Amino acid sequence: MSDFLVKREDLRECRIAESEAPELEPGQALLRVERFGLSANNVTYAVLGQAMSYWDFFPAAEGWGRVPMWGFAEVQRSEAEGVEPGVRVYGYLPPSSHLLVTPADAGANGFVDGSPRRAALPSAYQSYLATGADPFYREDTEELQMLLRPLFFTSFLIDDQLVDEGLTARGPIVISSASSKTAIAAAFLLAQREGVELVGMTSPRSVEFVEGLGIYGRTITYDAISSLQRGPATFVDIAGDGNVRLAVHSHYGEELIHSMTVGITHWEELGAGEGELPGPSPTLFFAPDRLAKRSEDWGRAELQSRVSGAWHPFCEWTDGWLEVVQDRGFEAVQRVYLDVLEGRVDPKSANVLSLE
Repeated sequence: MSDFLVKREDLRECRIAESEAPELEPGQALLRVERFGLSANNVTYAVLGQAMSYWDFFPAAEGWGRVPMWGFAEVQRSEAEGVEPGVRVYGYLPPSSHLLVTPADAGANGFVDGSPRRAALPSAYQSYLATGADPFYREDTEELQMLLRPLFFTSFLIDDQLVDEGLTARGPIVISSASSKTAIAAAFLLAQREGVELVGMTSPRSVEFVEGLGIYGRTITYDAISSLQRGPATFVDIAGDGNVRLAVHSHYGEELIHSMTVGITHWEELGAGEGELPGPSPTLFFAPDRLAKRSEDWGRAELQSRVSGAWHPFCEWTDGWLEVVQDRGFEAVQRVYLDVLEGRVDPKSANVLSLE
């Protein structure tokens, strides 16, 4: 068994480790990890690994962590009722050759990992969905599912909350890290709503790309925040850069209606600009909480139907700008991880890694 490990206290230090394949006990199954997407979303999992318990999903040796990924795996062996070898599933995976699970609620749709160590963790990350019954699944969009499906789900919930709270009707929605995939998906959904004003904030090197997407009404660089008209506005912070956050709050002051913290693509600037901020206190958007609310409001099946209904048009739209870069092997995983961590990946590109 092989694992890609990252040092928790220094995300730049990483290694590939070998170990014995686990033995199955009654009720367990062994998944063989096929491939997964690797993007800035995974860096967020690493940066918030301790604070948000992301390291707890796939434990590693003391001081090390396995960064969670989204991808496909196949049931290699099974001692669990209702889970047959050869079944292919989509879900939350470690950057490892194998994953030992304890399936619960197994059926035609897949199963939930009922491992005791995962019991206290958010349920949104526990399901392994059989491709044959998954409403999101299409063979020709596998790469997009690995790269963008979890981000799109988050973006769908961001769009839903902004509309639900009436924020889209009360001034512009200002989105940082506008070239990130989460921002793009959220802006794609928001842009389809009548009367929504979107401002995308990005670095100088990404301005042309962001403008070319055609979903932001206006694109500005981070040093041009003062050029925005003052008035009621909502800030959706995907960059997580403390200096940018301070600049936005200082510019709008008490007229800033809401400040939503979503991601930390600018992970090294997380602590910058710390101190008391003008305007509302930033509120962390935690997708599993919103997911739980809408599951209760609409029912799980209706929520899935709404998200998958929005997902397929988004997939078709990405054909115009997204370039999927594929590679294989653990050395490639390490190289791409470091490229993503250091911000060396072009915004129009996204990486899929195969372990086979």
